[in-house]
Amino acid sequence: MLNSGLMTIEDLADYLKVTRRTIYDWLKHNKIPAVKLVGQWRFKKDKIDAWLDNQSQQN
Repeated sequence: MLNSGLMTIEDLADYLKVTRRTIYDWLKHNKIPAVKLVGQWRFKKDKIDAWLDNQSQQN
C-alpha cells in the first residue's frame, strides 16, 4: 500500500480478500468509493473502511 493511503485494485483485493474481478464488478456498478487517476483506479483506505462499516450496518 502506498504511503499516501491510496490503494491500487491489487492492494484493495488483497485488503478485502476478494478477487480483482469482484472489485471491477463493484466499480462497474458504482458500489465502491474510488477515484480514477491517470486512467487507473485508486482507493482511499479511510473511504473503504467507512464503506465497509456502512455495508455491515445495512446487512
